[in-house]
Amino acid sequence: MSEEKLRLGGMALANGVLVHGPTSWACAVRLPDGRLKVVAEQKIVVGSKLGTPLLRGPARLVEAFAFLPRVKRALPEAELPFEGRRIIGSVLASAAVLQVVRRTQLGDAAKELTAALLSVVPAVLSLREGAVAAYHGAEHIAIGSYEHDEPRAREHERCGTHLVGPLLATTVAANVLVARAPVRYRAAARAAAAVGAVATSTEIFAWMQRNPNHPLARALAKPGREFQTRIATAEPTPEQLEVAEAALRACLELESR
Repeated sequence: MSEEKLRLGGMALANGVLVHGPTSWACAVRLPDGRLKVVAEQKIVVGSKLGTPLLRGPARLVEAFAFLPRVKRALPEAELPFEGRRIIGSVLASAAVLQVVRRTQLGDAAKELTAALLSVVPAVLSLREGAVAAYHGAEHIAIGSYEHDEPRAREHERCGTHLVGPLLATTVAANVLVARAPVRYRAAARAAAAVGAVATSTEIFAWMQRNPNHPLARALAKPGREFQTRIATAEPTPEQLEVAEAALRACLELESR
């Protein structure tokens, strides 16, 4: 009987890879002098234990980001992909353009689609910053090879990029409804719509994984697959792959205790 595989996630950094499992995380970075530094710890917030539909998606999202401050304290050399001035500038610029778009005479659907596309811009820039795309590919190769017991390519079927299609669709639909709410309730409604879009798109993504050959699942997966192949990942060097494998080993070791 083959060993049961843990469900792992990850994040590419500008100088390394973060891998997290059900109860722990590990981060490996390449230092400027060429040395490899690895830190691994148990998680404090474990949202994956929540299995309630529509709640488990936001809970896992909170879990995936809750330990990042601890990563920076334990491994200050780690360069998170959204720390650069260029990324911060793009977030501010996208927010400014969004306010202009919302004041135009475009229809509600066109406004919300534009807003949803603008929200993706910072993520695109973060993935194209430095070596992030190559480390993203290394993360996929390391985790995919572990999960399938064979060498894998840099694309991964469970990458968050596959949420792009469902998240765009649910965000646009939710915000079109929000635009019709009374002005005094609109801010609260928009916040609720954002959480609802994440929750719904996560459930749609889970359905897509269970039904990969369904025509609708293939259509929804296509934007994320193209994004992953053309923008979000690049072929890693052997040294970058070594970093990802070190993070994977450290995470698995901590999970086995």
